[in-house]
Amino acid sequence: MKSSLKYFILLFIVVLSSFILTSKPDKLEIKTATRQIEKDSITVKDSIISIKSYSDSKTKDVKKKLDSLLKRINKRHDFHGSILVAQKGKIVYHNQVGTADFRKRKSLNKESVYQLASVSKQFTAASILMLVERNLLKLTDTVTKYYPNFPFKNITIKHLLNHTSGLPKYFWVAEHEWKEKHPPNNAEMMHFIETSSTASMFFYPGRRFDYSNTGYFVLASIVENISKKSFSDFVQTNIFDPLQMSNSFVYSYKNNPIKENQLSGYRLYRGWRHLKIGGTVNDAVVGDKNIYATNEDLFKWIHGLNAGKIISKTSLEQMYTKGETKYGRKVPYGFGFRIDTKTDEKVIYHFGKWNGFSTGISQYPNDLVIIILEHTSYRAMGTLTKKVKRIVKNNFDA
Repeated sequence: MKSSLKYFILLFIVVLSSFILTSKPDKLEIKTATRQIEKDSITVKDSIISIKSYSDSKTKDVKKKLDSLLKRINKRHDFHGSILVAQKGKIVYHNQVGTADFRKRKSLNKESVYQLASVSKQFTAASILMLVERNLLKLTDTVTKYYPNFPFKNITIKHLLNHTSGLPKYFWVAEHEWKEKHPPNNAEMMHFIETSSTASMFFYPGRRFDYSNTGYFVLASIVENISKKSFSDFVQTNIFDPLQMSNSFVYSYKNNPIKENQLSGYRLYRGWRHLKIGGTVNDAVVGDKNIYATNEDLFKWIHGLNAGKIISKTSLEQMYTKGETKYGRKVPYGFGFRIDTKTDEKVIYHFGKWNGFSTGISQYPNDLVIIILEHTSYRAMGTLTKKVKRIVKNNFDA
């Protein structure tokens, strides 16, 4: 009996030892997992954006001038929006004027959230570069690598980013051929283009520059394809959350609920009445537009982007460098940003217009950033940006 008991105890010890040995994680796996956790922790820690402002005494003169400008353009040019100016990483000026909701007569405030229109494209470009840095795609990859049935061949990721793809306008295709009652989202629009009988290339990829909303909706679709997440979730997780952009989101018409402080776009009717602009068949597609944010969140974005908290300095340089055609001619666009080098100073900027929203973000030398958001079809964003720059230059010294 005793010998049998010893045998079973010995057998139990052998089996238990074998289980422990086989289930023990490999040392390399432990180190890899630990590094990933540490990396994630560092990313979150280093991504915290502290919003700082110059003192009231230092900004007294410029504030007075810009407040006066805001009141004037509101009265004379029906401007209902917000202006933020920052220099060397600190806010110089931030204020708004006008109405948020004309039916409820609700005024704009710092929490009012604007549709960024084409300013959204820089977030799409950054998302693509994140995937490049993670070795999940290459700029030389073609669209057909990820969408084999895509009817337009030899278009690379870089062609899409630089607007040299030659793709047709998806706006036209949706407006003339989409017969469903709901507007198409990205996946539906990609499939629809594959089956369209009228969509055709404007030119062979790489031959010339032609600003393309289609290119950026395709880029966002590729982000979804590779990440296996919606574009909204990808941007939320990889950009908005790390940078504490708490008032920013991607919105797809009829697919997402309206959020608190989310503005509608308006147009002026007969010189006095503001009419709300409704959604269209093209408003469920994201990537070329449909990111919403506040001025302060956009400042966090550009500050975090330039500080290397989202992508590497090498990738950032690609965003801020002019592209070129297959013939070597420079195009006035990097990745998600327009590039102006006509004067002695290099200006990195983007404007947007969509459904009543007019937007602009401009970066000048000496780390000057001007962000303007508006939602009643204001038409002079470029001119206004230059006026703001001139006032800051003449009335503020960082």
